Amino acid sequence: MRLKGVCYDVGIVLGVNWRPHFEPKVVRSELEIIRRDLHCNAVRLGGHDLSRLAFAAEVALSQGLEVWLSPQLWNRTASQSVAYLTRAAKMLETFRQRWPEKVVFSVGWEISLFSRGIIPGRSLSARMSSPRLLPIVKSGQHNGKVNADLARVAAAVRKVYGGKLTYASLVWEAVDWAPFDVVGVDHYLSTKIEDRYLEMLRPSFDSGKPDVITEFGYEAMAHGPMAEGFLDSAGLKPSVIDTRSQLLHQLPVVGRFIRPHLRGSPVRDEGYQARQLVRQLGILESAGVEGGFVSTFISQITPYDPDPHYDLDMASSSLVRYLEHGRGSTYPDMPWEPKEAFRAVAEFYASH
Repeated sequence: MRLKGVCYDVGIVLGVNWRPHFEPKVVRSELEIIRRDLHCNAVRLGGHDLSRLAFAAEVALSQGLEVWLSPQLWNRTASQSVAYLTRAAKMLETFRQRWPEKVVFSVGWEISLFSRGIIPGRSLSARMSSPRLLPIVKSGQHNGKVNADLARVAAAVRKVYGGKLTYASLVWEAVDWAPFDVVGVDHYLSTKIEDRYLEMLRPSFDSGKPDVITEFGYEAMAHGPMAEGFLDSAGLKPSVIDTRSQLLHQLPVVGRFIRPHLRGSPVRDEGYQARQLVRQLGILESAGVEGGFVSTFISQITPYDPDPHYDLDMASSSLVRYLEHGRGSTYPDMPWEPKEAFRAVAEFYASH
């Protein structure tokens, strides 16, 4: 694979800011570690705040990383997203002029679910639980709106940005890739689709354009929603995280008295996460894709805790476990510690 990448969150906003602590010094060090120790040559930057995205993009580019900019204005209509994405593209154009072969702009991210107006429901949770979700997906009636919205955004972005364009799609979106330079697909390998994982990518392979898996990953436990498959007959599988306690924890003042926790009795298994990532990387390399982005480097809203009941990190696909209070031992200046998956991905990228 030419692209050996990782997803990096600078502050996705959906309900809460997924990166409440954005420290430029830490971000600079993390991106250096991603290049030097994780052996990545590309990073997919996700987030809402354009100033954060601009800072991280310049740091990553100056360190030699290829930057795939993926700004998110989630839970808005296509019309509301055009102005925002145009501003982001104009910002990226200034970097493209300095690093002409090192930037790619993504005009959206799984818009069937994360944008309004395609699947019924004003919120993500409403769309995910809608009884109409599966019938719409199976019939393909969402695809016309998906392609109309993507064409509109791509046309607006092309007016201010002269570099490569992509879109991070779902496998059940039949995207018209004509407006784009690179095909992007978010595709997780679960036990339910092991026998047809590559076959599900066939439509994107047939586009004649470079294929990149823009997002894939596993939790640090063997039987989480990612391993079992997100979509079943009842809709999207819920996380094992008690999301109500997680959201309340983010509130000012009262949040300090609420500890987010897990439902049930999941068991931490970092080895499973590491093995599955290496396995999927091998499958993708054998399939001849252009590259992939492991999801994700760090998740601040799912911190590690030695008590399994409060160990939100085991339900996260992050390569490092975030320490809400304290520093790691491998990198004493960083508020996290690498998981087994970090080392496994680093070894694969270094040797392939």
